Amino acid sequence: MDAEDELYILYTSGTTGKPKGIIHTTGGYMVGATMTMRWVFDSKPSDVYWCTADIGWVTGHSYVVYGPLSNGMTQLLYEGVPDYPERNRFWKLIEKYGVTILYTAPTAIRTFMKWGELWPKGCDLSSLRLLGSVGEPINPEAWMWYHTHIGQGKCPIVDTWWQTETGSIMIAPIPGLTPLKPGSATKPLPGIDVSIVDDQGKAQSSGYLVITSPWPSMLRGIHNDPIRYKETYWKKGDGGTYFTGDGASRDEDGYFWLAGRVDDVINVSGHRLGTMEIESALVDYQYVAEAAVIAISHSIKGQAIVAFVTLKEKMGFYDDLENDLKQHTVKKIGAIARPERIIFVCDLPKTRSGKIMRRLLRDIAEGRIAGDTTSLSDPAVLEVIKGKYHEE
Repeated sequence: MDAEDELYILYTSGTTGKPKGIIHTTGGYMVGATMTMRWVFDSKPSDVYWCTADIGWVTGHSYVVYGPLSNGMTQLLYEGVPDYPERNRFWKLIEKYGVTILYTAPTAIRTFMKWGELWPKGCDLSSLRLLGSVGEPINPEAWMWYHTHIGQGKCPIVDTWWQTETGSIMIAPIPGLTPLKPGSATKPLPGIDVSIVDDQGKAQSSGYLVITSPWPSMLRGIHNDPIRYKETYWKKGDGGTYFTGDGASRDEDGYFWLAGRVDDVINVSGHRLGTMEIESALVDYQYVAEAAVIAISHSIKGQAIVAFVTLKEKMGFYDDLENDLKQHTVKKIGAIARPERIIFVCDLPKTRSGKIMRRLLRDIAEGRIAGDTTSLSDPAVLEVIKGKYHEE
């Protein structure tokens, strides 16, 4: 194959609307997948590697198929769910096959938190030497739970930032070399040039995350839609920087803190708040397993915050829970972040890759017919949430 021959076209899950057919080519993509597999996962011939991702999305392509196999790795493939026949299914598999590297999503980690630490506690996880996180920013509480109860306090966690469009990991720690901070993807990998800019394309410590020079595994376009490709990814700055669509900030040590999609921003009385920031504050409360935050129209504030929350098992609902959660959010962020409503639900609408589909929650809140639900893992969840939302 020629280096620029098309390798595959992968349609994004549609969390932000109409799916896009992302084009990856053979040579550059393979370089990205192969080298990041070595750097980020410190791959060795003795490893038994397990990435829990569905092969149908990009993590499955890059870190189940191309990356591990191009490095000749031994890996575990599992077709099934984490709670059958029991909720220790993942931990039993790690014990049985001596898995040394586990790469999974924050959504899964928060689900395990919800079920409680007794399930992994009953299994031998001593073979693990490295843990990974992928799919969305991981909140510090989930990071610490993962480190303590799965890594038993001894495994580094590689929190990885990248996209379907980037093809391979862009920002992540290199285990053993990069000091870790819970919740931060740390720094760009060698050869990756990223920056944070404002609306005018000027460098800032907080704003839009952009990539400022080419990298091997970058997308080569959107299938049959070159205009959308240009408008979506090259609209910030001088047109020579790649716009990721994600917000981020950089601390005094140069570490990057991802804030999720910039289209997931709520404007309350002129204050811009990232949904990730509010969700992280909610999940920090001891009773909460997961949270998804959206904006609704408000006659005075412009927009108000509505939170959909799932609780940890054995942490039952009590009468003042909603008010306590609101106060907790105010304490963590400030009065401007106080949710207008908190709706307690059993589950959140997620794609099969584990991403929460906030646009469907917005559809429910605004009384619209739900948009495309084909990538939902459990479409029935929407009807349950709709019923809860309109109870009051």
